[in-house]
Amino acid sequence: MHTDQPPAWVIARQRAIGARLREARISALLSQEQLAELAGIDRKTVVRLEGGQRDVRLTIWLRLARAVGVPFEELVRG
Repeated sequence: MHTDQPPAWVIARQRAIGARLREARISALLSQEQLAELAGIDRKTVVRLEGGQRDVRLTIWLRLARAVGVPFEELVRG
């Protein structure tokens, strides 16, 4: 059965990953605008990702990880 809303565990993981992205961005001394520019996305996308509100392609997560200087695996760890 397919629904538009992801299961609660997926939402919780998105929020946890978003929080790690925010922590990594702050540690890298980057603003949301600067991170967006480095990753080639818009600031609104960064805001949504940090809040766990957006589902994006793997390539964007790889760019974000590189921009904040954190291994991709660290951002998405369980």
